[in-house]
Amino acid sequence: MLPRALTIAGSDSGGGAGIQADLKTFSALGVYGMSVLTALTAQNTLGVQGVHLVPPSFVAAQLDSVLSDLGADAAKTGMLASAEIVEVVAAKIEEYRVDKFVVDPVMVAKSGDPLLAGEAQETLVRKLLPLALVVTPNVPEAEVMTGVKIHDQAGLREGARRLAALGPRWVVMKGGHLEGPATDLIFDGHDFYELPAERVATKNTHGTGCTFSAAITAGLAAGRSPLEAIAQAKEYITGAIKHSLALGHGYGPTNHLYRWFR
Repeated sequence: MLPRALTIAGSDSGGGAGIQADLKTFSALGVYGMSVLTALTAQNTLGVQGVHLVPPSFVAAQLDSVLSDLGADAAKTGMLASAEIVEVVAAKIEEYRVDKFVVDPVMVAKSGDPLLAGEAQETLVRKLLPLALVVTPNVPEAEVMTGVKIHDQAGLREGARRLAALGPRWVVMKGGHLEGPATDLIFDGHDFYELPAERVATKNTHGTGCTFSAAITAGLAAGRSPLEAIAQAKEYITGAIKHSLALGHGYGPTNHLYRWFR
């Protein structure tokens, strides 16, 4: 059977992030992609011009439709927007026993526009993190969730320890906001692993977080171990950034299909 991966996230009308990025990534990595929309955004490379939230009851209906029929070998979250949507997603992930669950704690768009209400941040920590097999914060997101100020690798390690204590079994601390090579720190609750990559000089990085977490989800759906899935995702996102697309007038998107055309 073809591996099945589900994204629970917002729509990016510009196609670079959100469910559009996730579905492209799933296809590029050979898994069948499904989606549950939490929000519609009017969005492009310059920023987010508008957001229309999906009612929580309809988010629940979408989850029931997908999970009761097609099922999912792995699932991920992206933009969840509100505390009510976070609670619905947590309840359905538990109800349908989706064990391979990746939480990408999307809080702010590349342009700086907020994508998660302030009151929803605590709900995400309390309700979703304990269900996560993998959580993938960048430095600002990790700081919000842990209260730790992160300036270096020591800060990344302390943030990872605090996040692991909140429930996720694997923590991926993305190092893109720090100086030097783009080294991600992985913590499984016992051991640390580092995944270095060269830093690509480009402003076209819209959707990198969505794409990275989607690639992890695809690997898990295909039966890879968490560490293997994370390593594969790091290789994939590095290539997608290297071959990113100079589209629009702001932060252009990564190239999800770079292996087929450049």
